[in-house]
Formats: sequence, C-alpha cells, structure tokens
Amino acid sequence: MNIDRSKSSARALADLDAGLVIATVDIAGSAERVFRALTDPKELVQWWGSPETYRAHRWDADFCVGGRWRVEGKSANGDPYSVFGEFLEITPPRRLVQTWSYDWDKDHPTTKLTYVLMDIPGGTRVTVRHEGFGSRDACSSHTAGWERVLEWLESHVEKSVVPEL
Repeated sequence: MNIDRSKSSARALADLDAGLVIATVDIAGSAERVFRALTDPKELVQWWGSPETYRAHRWDADFCVGGRWRVEGKSANGDPYSVFGEFLEITPPRRLVQTWSYDWDKDHPTTKLTYVLMDIPGGTRVTVRHEGFGSRDACSSHTAGWERVLEWLESHVEKSVVPEL
C-alpha cells in the first residue's frame, strides 16, 4: 500500500458512552520525523492550529516521564486557551502517553492521550487514543478536533520531508 496524497487519510471515531476517541492518519514520513513533530515545542507551534479554528503560540515541555507540558493559544475569535498535563510514557519514536487537561471546561476530568507510531509502506501510521471523557459533548468535540489536528500534522511533516532520489 502506498499513501494516497490526493486527500488526507486522517479519520477519527468516538465511543461517546465510553468517553473514547480513536484517530489515525498515514503520513509520508519516518516515525522519527513524526515523533519529533509531536514532541519538539518549537515545531509544535508551527503546525498546531489554523486561523479559522485556534492557534497554539506557546508550547512548553519538560520532556521526561513525570515532566509537565503546557500549551497556550488563542481561538479564532481571540479567546485565550490552555491545555496541559504530564508525560506518563516516552518511547521514541513509537509511543507517547500523557495526561490532558484544558481550561475552557472546569468540570471535565483529566483525560489520557496515547500516540502510537507504526511503520507502514511509504511512511508512518499515527494512532491517537484519547480516553476518559466525562461527557458525550466533550468526547464528540475532541473527535472532530483530533481529525483536524492529524491533518495539520500530516501536512506539516509531508511538506518538510525531502523525497529520496
């Protein structure tokens, strides 16, 4: 299988009753390259967001197990937001597990986010598992959000990958 570049392969599904989102994307880039795009704060602010949705402008991370991370940004209408958590597992370039909390809904539980990167012909399959949502609405909105985020990641990695000759 080769990756079809005519459209994004990003997809996300939710089990709203279980509070679980599963999202995937196939990216024409190595697992190492994708992992760097997911973990380097300087790189994350380059691709996480768009003018019509929200945009990250600061991303800090103590990149070690038990280390804290935090992103700050603004919505399309200028409202500030932050997302933050702690790294639970770091296994470059295959797996990253972290907690995920956000400030725009004070009643939400802290959730758990897992990225798994797997080699496929022509690139890397990224699977996101985001679990622990306390409401169907939060789970549903994150489902659409993860599909969008994986499209941004795919675009960022693929525009920076130099094809082999």
